[in-house]
Amino acid sequence: METVAKIMSELKRKGSAQTRKTFQRHGAPEEMFGVKVGDLKPIDKRIKGQHELACELYETGNSDAMYLAGMVADGSQMNKRQLNAWARGASWYMISEYTVPGVATESPHARALALKWMDAKKESVAACGWCTYAGVVATQADEDLDLEEIEQLLRRVADEIDDAPNRVRYCMNGFVISVGSYVKPLLKEAKAVARQIGKVEVDVGDTACKVPLATDYIAKVEKMNRVGKKRKTMKC
Repeated sequence: METVAKIMSELKRKGSAQTRKTFQRHGAPEEMFGVKVGDLKPIDKRIKGQHELACELYETGNSDAMYLAGMVADGSQMNKRQLNAWARGASWYMISEYTVPGVATESPHARALALKWMDAKKESVAACGWCTYAGVVATQADEDLDLEEIEQLLRRVADEIDDAPNRVRYCMNGFVISVGSYVKPLLKEAKAVARQIGKVEVDVGDTACKVPLATDYIAKVEKMNRVGKKRKTMKC
């Protein structure tokens, strides 16, 4: 039988000092073992479907366990209270911008929570909001989206991105890219905002990470004739 204790012990064995060092350069907290995402996938496959176990793993506060939890959890089974707790408890951007949005977009509460989180004072929660709405537009059919609301959010990005917190700027830029890539009726509007915001400056610390240029990214998707082709999931 799989237990939190058993999985935590396995994660500890799979962790390495080099991976911990790499993650810490990206802003990860000390509470982690340093497990590569590729090494999490066999565990994910083994415990897939064990939603309650995933929730227990997230509650450990260990970064590796939290990321694994996001791979396993079923967002459709989570209520607003649980998703809010996940957003508030995210320990660094890999959790707040990938794990939580990946789970949240599976929930019928995704859009409402995204809008709420965008207005949060806490940078990581606000960033989570923009990433979650980016996930909504990437996975839901255009006819199920509020196109007027999304257009208003594009204008909000154009107006606010320069003064937004560091990681929020990164996620706002990603939102523009997501709209331009996945919402064909708003391609023109997304491209216009992408041109307006230009190169977005984000402090990525002592890493080789780069902020994608929205104009180039959307143009690449257009060239591949993939604008509007939705994703099945935001989990990775």
